Amino acid sequence: MNDHELLALHREMIAIPSLSRQEGPLADHMVRRLGERGVEAHTFGASVFAVAGRGPVVCLNSHLDTVPASPAWTRPPHDPAVVGGRVYGLGSNDAKASAAAMTAAFLRLAGRAETLGVRVLLALSAEEEIGSRGTEQLVPELARRGLAPDAVVVGEPTDLEIATSQKGLLVLELVASGRACHAAHGRALSAPNALRLLARDLVALDSVDLGPPHPRLGPVTLEPTMASGGTARNMVPAVASCVLDVRTNPDPGPDEIVERLRAAVKSELKVASSRLRPVEIPDEHPLVRAALAARPGARTFGSRGLSDLVFFKGIPGIKAGPGSSERSHTADEYVLETEILDGARFYEALVLGCRSFLCDGRAA
Repeated sequence: MNDHELLALHREMIAIPSLSRQEGPLADHMVRRLGERGVEAHTFGASVFAVAGRGPVVCLNSHLDTVPASPAWTRPPHDPAVVGGRVYGLGSNDAKASAAAMTAAFLRLAGRAETLGVRVLLALSAEEEIGSRGTEQLVPELARRGLAPDAVVVGEPTDLEIATSQKGLLVLELVASGRACHAAHGRALSAPNALRLLARDLVALDSVDLGPPHPRLGPVTLEPTMASGGTARNMVPAVASCVLDVRTNPDPGPDEIVERLRAAVKSELKVASSRLRPVEIPDEHPLVRAALAARPGARTFGSRGLSDLVFFKGIPGIKAGPGSSERSHTADEYVLETEILDGARFYEALVLGCRSFLCDGRAA
């Protein structure tokens, strides 16, 4: 696949709507495009995967789905337009640039499959934007088929910088209990107001020690994001609750964080989700060195955003891709054509650079 064909594929992908849980048409299109190049591709749900070569497995993973277009768009979101080297369209940056670039790199590598020395695995997943169930379910299916990766690169817009660590997510719910009564008599009856109790606990959480900052990821952060309480204007609320978004580091672990928070509040603290754990790989790892060799001048960094990297448990992995994270989910989203082309060259060079340490058995 040459550069012209890659850019055409990227525009085709934008033109096919692929909101989360509606990726089927795009998945079918990718299977057809790969088939036209002599590659047998498979679907698992609405995710797509294909493999070429022999030996240890290097996985190129990105996602097919997009968020919905906001009302602030001034362009048709599924009508790709190229203006001054910018490609506009929903998902152009996040993450169809990575998906297209990975597909091109995969096809270029598949053309010399017999001499690669590794197996390159293309895995384009569904539902990343709404909980990542696509990759979460695809990874064990790949292992069942004998395609468990020995190294993974997750394609997200990072300006082709190398994310070697990534925060986890702990979702909690703080629930305060009061006693319902008429608002006019609340004080006289000494009725505990659930909203007031919740507010006091939220303030108390600000002083909880959540551990030292991580050298790359910074401090553990806690943000109240959604609150509810009360059923009538003139009624003391019996229940009030708030969702807490906690972005975690490798240390302390989620159980310890929950224990520290519970000790600081009077309300009930429930764990809604703890499945998205932080990820970390040392800069000295051969995969990181191969990525830096494939992209001279790139820097390594810690990512505060989540990605499907979390589901490749125990597998050396990085996150890197064309485009900028700041453009993701914005109105009139765009990516540069040069960024897409650079991305394909990076992925191709990185897979080739993985051969030495993988084939020498030094992936772990």
